[in-house]
This record gives sequence, C-alpha cells and structure tokens, in this order.
Amino acid sequence: MVFSSIIFLLYFFPLFFLAYYVCPNRFKNYLILIASIAFYSWGAPKFIFVILGTTLLDFFLVKVMDNSTNETKRKILMVISVCMNVGLLFYFKYCNFFIDNINAALSLAHIKPIELLNVVLPIGISFYTFESLTYVVDVYRKEHKPLTNFLNYQLYIILFPKLIAGPIIRYQQIAHQITNRFETFTYSFALKGFHRFIIGLSKKVMIANTLGAYADLVYNSDVNSLSCGVAWLGAISYTMQIYFDFSGYSDMAIGLGQMMGFQFPENFNNPYTSHSITEFWRRWHITLGTWMRNYLYIPLGGNRVNSRLRLYFNLWIVFVLSGFWHGAAWTFIAWGIYHGTFLILERTGYGKFLQAIGKWPSLLITFVIVNFGWVFFREDTIDKAFSFIKAMFSFNRPQTLIDFNHAQLYTFLVIALLFSFFVAFKPLERIQQRIYFDAVSTRENLTYTFISLILLTLCIALITASNFNPFIYFRF
Repeated sequence: MVFSSIIFLLYFFPLFFLAYYVCPNRFKNYLILIASIAFYSWGAPKFIFVILGTTLLDFFLVKVMDNSTNETKRKILMVISVCMNVGLLFYFKYCNFFIDNINAALSLAHIKPIELLNVVLPIGISFYTFESLTYVVDVYRKEHKPLTNFLNYQLYIILFPKLIAGPIIRYQQIAHQITNRFETFTYSFALKGFHRFIIGLSKKVMIANTLGAYADLVYNSDVNSLSCGVAWLGAISYTMQIYFDFSGYSDMAIGLGQMMGFQFPENFNNPYTSHSITEFWRRWHITLGTWMRNYLYIPLGGNRVNSRLRLYFNLWIVFVLSGFWHGAAWTFIAWGIYHGTFLILERTGYGKFLQAIGKWPSLLITFVIVNFGWVFFREDTIDKAFSFIKAMFSFNRPQTLIDFNHAQLYTFLVIALLFSFFVAFKPLERIQQRIYFDAVSTRENLTYTFISLILLTLCIALITASNFNPFIYFRF
C-alpha cells in the first residue's frame, strides 16, 4: 500500500485517523502498531513476519548486550545483530546480483551457471534495516539505553508513515516522542501535518506522475533513434520525476507523522538549488546522508585522516556503497562512483572554480551534472546510460516523435522547474518557511485547509483516471 493509492486515501487514511483521535492516549501507540502491521501486510503479507521476527531477536540481543559488562561478549552480540540484519538485506536484495556476476565469469570458463534464487524483495527492507542497525550500534556505543518495552521498539521500526521509504530516523530522534508526544500535541500542529501531506500528495500525483509518464516513454524508446531535444526532455522529466516523487512521499510521511504528534527529520531541502555536488548531498535524501556519515564515513576516519588520498578513498567508498544501497545493479554503483568522483574533485581546484564563477553559473553546472547522473540511475545497463547521454549530444538526428500530450507536459515541467528553484530567491524562501513550518493564524489555517481539500479532490480524480501511479523508491 502506498500513500498515493485509492485504498489508502479513501479507506485507510480516514478510518485510521478517525479511530486515532477518539482513542484514549494510553492506547494510541497500540492502535498505530496494529495499523502499521495491517499497512505493511496489505502489500507484503508474508514479509511482515520477517520484520516482526527480526525486531524480536534484535530487542533481546540488544538488551542482553547492554546488561553485559564483558566487552568481548558485548561486541559479539552486536556483531550477531548486525550480521543478522545485513545478512537478510544481502539475501533478499543482493544475492541474485552476485550470482549473476559469478555466472558471467563462469560462462567465460564454459562452466555450468548457478541457478538464480526465487527471491522476492520485501518492501522497504533497506530503510528498516538501517534503522535496526542504528539502534544496536547506538546502544553498543552507549549513546542511549535500550528500550524496556518491546512494543515501543516494534513501533519505532514499523511506524507506517516512515516504514516504506523513510525518512531514516535514529531511535534517539524519536524515543521521547513515542511515549511523551501527547504532552505538546495540538490540533493546529496536526492540521499543519495534513497540509504537508496534501503538498506531498500533489507533488507526487500531479507533477511526478505526469513527467514520469513522459520519461518512461522516452527511456523505453530505441535510444539510437532519439533526437537530441527529446533525449534532453526525457532526462529532465526524469530528473523532476524522481525529485517530486521521493520528496513528495517524504512530505506525506512527515505530514502523517505530524498528524499523530510526531516530528520527523526533514529529508529534502530544495536540492536542485545546490551550487555543488557536496551541497546537493546536504540537501538530497538528508537522512540517508546523515546515516552514511555517522555509521560509515566517520568510522572510516572521515576528514580526520593523515593524507588526502585516504580522505578521497573514504568519500569514494561511502558513495559507492550509497549507490549500491539504492539497488543491486552496476548502474547504481556507477551512479555512486559518479557522485563520489565529483565530491573528490570539489576538494581540489574544481571546488574553487565553482565558488569563483558565482551563484547562478555554479547552480546551472551542478544541476546539469546531477541530471546526467540520473541517467545512470534510470537505465538498466551502463551501456544504455552512455548511449542515452550520447543521444543528448546527437545534434544531427531528425526530431523524434513521442505520442504524448505535450501541452500538459510543458505545463507541469514549467511548474516543476518553478518549484525546484523557488527558494533560490530569498523572498520566496520565506514563503516556503511560513507554509511548512511557521505558526499561522486561524484565517490562514482555514485558507490552507480549503486549498488542501481542493488539491486532494484533484489528486483522487487523477489517480482514478490514470493507471500510471508508480513510486520509484518503493523497490528500495
């Protein structure tokens, strides 16, 4: 079940919140837990037992680990928990990838290939695995005490707004909210969450779906027949699709959490207004970047290393693994290497060059670099990605005809570009701040609610009228 589906919008959403607001505070967490299990079971009924089982084992392993005064025993228990979580992620997500590559090597030696495993990827496994890892590692580091209540730990892992696609939340960011959020909860805060949910839904349904439909047509065409203009239009459409798709879903998750009294960390901060790839990664999928920094980059030595080569290696390995986290394919690894390479270059003379040329040229260059990167993210193979980029510079090819409503495409592309670069202008940034975060008057709340209901109606109509409603990060 995804937030932009009819089953969620017309059934799960209203029924859950009706029950939630009439439910006494002491029972609200139980209600959320039951709803979260039902939410996940709707799309993956078999795999809910994988989550419930691993959370049960993790809870008791971590509890025993924390009670132990023997450092060797603590380390062994931590490693067991980490291996269990990473092992499941490897089995479900990466096992067939490695078998494929081993078979490619075996074929060169004319050896019979290994049969692929019949494995189905559990929804959202990358996200809840990372949260499980943060819990065990943080308790091992003594950054916080383990939970005494198993149901609270279960709620932290499978809280449905963040279960499928994040944000990735460290336990210490939400621990107090699980039990004490009712003390500061207000319906004004919840109403702002509803507005945030509708903004995210509109970004996903109106912008991402429209541009995604065109991007799919272009990327699924014969790449050798694509004209320069159509290739660029397809690439930019996908660049906008993935941003409004994922940031829209994050907005919906944050809004749903807010409606329950939770305050989740922000996951996006206008990434296409970045003036460098370094800045882009401070603004794009913020919670993943934070996780990688705290649990991979810093343990590798981070910036506190003796040589530039080691610093560059740390950056490069983090982004190779970041790419691999996104998917079991060489294109994702190439995408990670691509971004890691630019991060290294920005610590040389290239970074000074970006600063010297000024705000707008550096913004444009960074956007184009990111746009090329998404080609690797979108294509199935590295060869196809290079062929697509080649098409973007094949100026002598005749214009390709793509059967699509181009008036609709250009309208939403302009809207997407407008909202992507909205905060590059300081006065407009203040408008975003007020809509998303600031307290507003009753009159403004009524206005925003009226607009939100109109947008909700339009979104439901668009979802009903179209069978194209993908969610890119659903498979990660």
